[in-house]
Amino acid sequence: MTLAVLALRLVVIILSFPMFLLNFLGLWSWICKKWFPYFLTRFTVTYNEQMGSKKRELFSNLQEFAGPSGKLSLLEVGCGTGANFKFYPPGCRVTCVDPNPNFEKFLFKSVAENRHLQFERFVVAAGEDMSQVDEGSVDVVVCTLVLCSVQSQEKFLREVRRVLRPGGAYYFMEHVVDERSTWNFFWQQVLEPAWNLVFDGCCLTRESWKSLEQAGFSKLRLQHIQAPLSWVLVRPHIYGFAVK
Repeated sequence: MTLAVLALRLVVIILSFPMFLLNFLGLWSWICKKWFPYFLTRFTVTYNEQMGSKKRELFSNLQEFAGPSGKLSLLEVGCGTGANFKFYPPGCRVTCVDPNPNFEKFLFKSVAENRHLQFERFVVAAGEDMSQVDEGSVDVVVCTLVLCSVQSQEKFLREVRRVLRPGGAYYFMEHVVDERSTWNFFWQQVLEPAWNLVFDGCCLTRESWKSLEQAGFSKLRLQHIQAPLSWVLVRPHIYGFAVK
């Protein structure tokens, strides 16, 4: 890490000192957990407008992974406000997992607006420990903008593989670190400590594709893109699916 990055990081930390002080006192996490669902409600509207075509492309073959009954059993981890519901096929049975219980009322609003789905339940749990979900019990796991904030990508992906049935698929759409030669990478490094606090553990500099490549899936289809987003820092994206 260059001296310029370290110096500018220090400036950012000084300017946002009250936030870091609240975090030191153990209060920031509580504030963030309450605030974040309201932010995400607004953010996902914009994100879906700008990334809708990519999401439709990503989820276009979901139904191919349905079990013998023809009904798709889908687990969404880090479900947030239910922003992906409208992209799922009719009759899809959906279970949601999120570590933040404050998303529940926003999630059920999305359930009410997406009657084409069969909603099963909402589980409050971290993605690294989904013990309330049985092994090999779902056809598909979906995560969007989640790998940036889990504590351990390796543990998380092991849990994904555990809950998937053999031949099931994991669908992902994630922002990642930019190329090291870019100014965007420079600013991702500078702003990451403050960004991580403001956005509930989100990291800007993760190379999430490496964790996916090493996770032990039988097949991985992954694309790198510069997403057409207003927020430059999160434009570098990967998306695709992996088969157990």
